[in-house]
Amino acid sequence: MGIFNKPPLRGRNKREDIPEGQWVKCPDCGAMIHNLELKQNLHVCPHCGHHFLLDAHERIYMVADSGSFEETDSELVSANPLGFKGYDEKTAALTAKTGLKDAVVTGRLTIGGHPAMIAVMDFKFFAGSMGSVVGEKITRAIETAISEKRGMIIVSASSGARMQEGMLSLMQMAKTCGALARLSDARLPYVSLLTHPTTGGVTASFATIGDINLAEPKCMIGFAGPRVVKETTHQNLPPGFQTAEFMLEHGLVDAIVRRDQLRERLTTYLGYLMPE
Repeated sequence: MGIFNKPPLRGRNKREDIPEGQWVKCPDCGAMIHNLELKQNLHVCPHCGHHFLLDAHERIYMVADSGSFEETDSELVSANPLGFKGYDEKTAALTAKTGLKDAVVTGRLTIGGHPAMIAVMDFKFFAGSMGSVVGEKITRAIETAISEKRGMIIVSASSGARMQEGMLSLMQMAKTCGALARLSDARLPYVSLLTHPTTGGVTASFATIGDINLAEPKCMIGFAGPRVVKETTHQNLPPGFQTAEFMLEHGLVDAIVRRDQLRERLTTYLGYLMPE
């Protein structure tokens, strides 16, 4: 019956002269931002400063001296050691979609003329989860930094350990931290940048043990999620719990750095901390 027919929503018919996919809505302030403007502003909302997710290569070229980046260990791919159903198909689909072999990109570069190794996690691949390949690539990058006397920079964005690899994933926590201990013994600096989100086993290992721990504004940093913490502790969580600002106030991070300031900061830190 006609009485039950819903009236058409206003604006349902799209104008054919408006191209799709060229505008992004800021999740914080709701502003509509053109993709070109967003890219020119390092994927930061020009209205409220919200930091959008960045892929690994965008982050690298944001801080690297022009033409200095040389990727390492790009051929490493995840196996399926536990025979987890559908894992091979999932990783293959993510590789086809993102162009990545796994959730981290590593390589040599210079920043302000200072030699460094960098490892950048990419949340678009398996939510940045840490499996055996992620741990191996980061460890190899650290070992290269030691042998070539370079600083080490790790940019974290992760949901934590990758459950499809079980204990082998958890082993990467100890392996990466052991390599960073050897880096410290070699008197070489390690700068850690935590971005949204940094959680789970990554937070509990290499992400929070830098000589200098930096964070992007308002990013989420924690081990378990707020709901799990609240249900476990039976406590009301304080305002801003697990944000970068909360962690700065409580001493987990040393500074909150906007993207447009990051390259200058890293240049300064490496200049101070690299051996003569």
